[in-house]
Amino acid sequence: MITVDFKKLDIKPGYRILDIGCGSGRHTCEAYRFEKITVVGADLNFTDLCEARERLRYHDALGEHGGGKWIVSAADITNLPFQDNFFDLVICSEVLEHIPEDQVAMKEIIRILKPGKTLVVSVPRYFPERICWALSDEYYNANQGHVRIYTKKQLIDRLEKEGVRNWAMHFAHSLHSPYWWLKCFVGPTREDSFAVNLYKRFLTWDIMKKPLITRFIDRLLNPIVGKSLVLYFTKQPERG
Repeated sequence: MITVDFKKLDIKPGYRILDIGCGSGRHTCEAYRFEKITVVGADLNFTDLCEARERLRYHDALGEHGGGKWIVSAADITNLPFQDNFFDLVICSEVLEHIPEDQVAMKEIIRILKPGKTLVVSVPRYFPERICWALSDEYYNANQGHVRIYTKKQLIDRLEKEGVRNWAMHFAHSLHSPYWWLKCFVGPTREDSFAVNLYKRFLTWDIMKKPLITRFIDRLLNPIVGKSLVLYFTKQPERG
């Protein structure tokens, strides 16, 4: 499930790309398709890193890459082990809502980005997320610990305070919002709900097959109930 719109990004050969909080590597693998780039998938979850590594190896075996390099690394977003101004693109998708010290994390992902280059941040959108919190007291703990809900303005203002400027945004994954509402209604940790499991099968089918009809419905509904808010920023030149 790709949240970032890579068509908006001018990725050139030789770029260094960081996917921080990469999970199982969905965006890492997508970035790896670009010509002669180096992509780093970083996360604190060792199991997720192993899955990301196997997915990247699978891309290698199939030849589904741009001839570049990949690395997976354990890393803490509040203390990243990279030099200042190191990456040409930083992707931080569905991460900040989990981080208690999120302003420290924002400083870090901007610190390691080169001036003039792109930062992409996605978080759960306020309206669909607020419904999840209202339906279930367990949700924000069960879903790997969501510690806050951002408004669009709040998130843009806080990131721009650290030296980036917003230039684009969109919403994504409208078909996933009803799934989480249903899951929260029956209990977010419950695994025996027929309705939830049926909807999950539908989403899996949709991700794998990408039929035109569901792509159209998703795009149509994204402005209304898109589950994710996706923001694009450029790092401003450093002041002398």
